[in-house]
Amino acid sequence: MNVSDGRPLPDPALFREALHGLYDALDAEIARLGPVCALSGRCCRFEEYGHTLFLSALEAALLLADAPPPVRPLDDGATCPWQDGQGRCTARSARPLGCRVYYCDPDYEPHAAEVSEAYIARLKRLSEALDLPWNYAPLHRHLRYAEAAGVLPVWGAP
Repeated sequence: MNVSDGRPLPDPALFREALHGLYDALDAEIARLGPVCALSGRCCRFEEYGHTLFLSALEAALLLADAPPPVRPLDDGATCPWQDGQGRCTARSARPLGCRVYYCDPDYEPHAAEVSEAYIARLKRLSEALDLPWNYAPLHRHLRYAEAAGVLPVWGAP
């Protein structure tokens, strides 16, 4: 599948272990900071809460390869197709960095940008070290390319 810069989406087998290592370190850093998740689902309702989920080509490839099929149809960027009816993420273990750092806890908010920038830089260095495309773009841009290429899992499929 081609990403928006024309290069193929990378094979997750080339970086899965390294990316999970980066995610594990990020998750530990987030746990140390202790934000509280109120399970409001705001993180997945992009348009309603005024944010856009950006991710790299590596993250898009891992998400498409490792997440279950979306639980609702793809829209034009208003929501995440992996958010279930109760507001929970059904792609939790494959979710990208932007999802991992987003919390609506006001006590965590002062730390969010610093953590995000540090780990995005690490992610970009990983991409460069492996000579893989960066293509940092909104989730829905990656998903529309995957849909056009026939590799986006069909929503609601078992």
